[in-house]
Amino acid sequence: MKAVIPAAGQGTRLYPHTHTKPKAMVRLAGRPILGHILASLDETDIDDVVIVVGGTMQEQIVEYATREYGERFAFTFVEQEDAEGLGHSVYQTREAVGSESMLVLLGDMLFEHGYRDFLTAHEDNGETDGSIGIKPVDEPQHYGVAEVDGERIVSLVEKPDDPPSNLAISGVYVIEDSPALFDALGHLVENDVRGAGGEYQLTDALARMIEQGATLTTFEVQEWYDCGRPETLLKANRVLLSQVETNSAEELTNSVVVPPVDFGKDVTVTNSVVGPNVSIDDGADIATSIVSDAIVGRNATLDRVNMEESIVGTNAEVDGKPTNLNLGDNSSIDL
Repeated sequence: MKAVIPAAGQGTRLYPHTHTKPKAMVRLAGRPILGHILASLDETDIDDVVIVVGGTMQEQIVEYATREYGERFAFTFVEQEDAEGLGHSVYQTREAVGSESMLVLLGDMLFEHGYRDFLTAHEDNGETDGSIGIKPVDEPQHYGVAEVDGERIVSLVEKPDDPPSNLAISGVYVIEDSPALFDALGHLVENDVRGAGGEYQLTDALARMIEQGATLTTFEVQEWYDCGRPETLLKANRVLLSQVETNSAEELTNSVVVPPVDFGKDVTVTNSVVGPNVSIDDGADIATSIVSDAIVGRNATLDRVNMEESIVGTNAEVDGKPTNLNLGDNSSIDL
């Protein structure tokens, strides 16, 4: 089995952070999104990983993956020249995957449970052409939706106006019959059959597989985190930090640390309160500040800041200004 990670998305919902890095390289809880995906994949028996890259910053993904995980995985990098949907992205891997089974993992999605649990759940489904992770949601019209009969999928539709169920496709797919999926994707691309958003949808290709007689089953995903938006990125940061022990800053002077906090290398904290739920990248400098529920980028500088639910990028500087107040009796002010 090979793992396939579509990671060519531009990440417009994470601007301005994705002006300078691919979405999969946005950091939280001590490593990039891609790093968390590969760390979870390391717990499985999969050795071959195909990553779909694109755009002018794709070398950041190539360099990181090979440097940090090159001894663990055999990587193949496939370029998607035009961003035309998830189905189009997966279709680019047809030569790299060949006829092998594959585990498709979205490059901006993290899960509460590891991929090993998903593979076990797939095996428990018995003989099947593939399994898809699903989860009940309140607003299924925003997702790909599965209609099921027991564990077997009856139909699939992407972002329907009138959803047939509340079971959302959660972004993890185990495909045994890869050739059938690539044939279905090829039909969409070659005949310009576009789905929701005017793109080639993976959901539509899986639906075509079912129409042609394939058996697809489901397994339930307890919780997932779409890291493609700032609010969910911070939520994932909180969850991941809760699973690790708080380490120590390189220089911590007259400061209080409220766990959980992850400090990178060469971080300096002076006269500050840091935490809870703060991830600080290498070389950051925090002085006379109160920082909670935040992601602080590499070599960022925070001075005289009261900050929460915030993301500060690489080399960014935030300098608060002293304020002189002349506040009368029975008054209140927010700063």
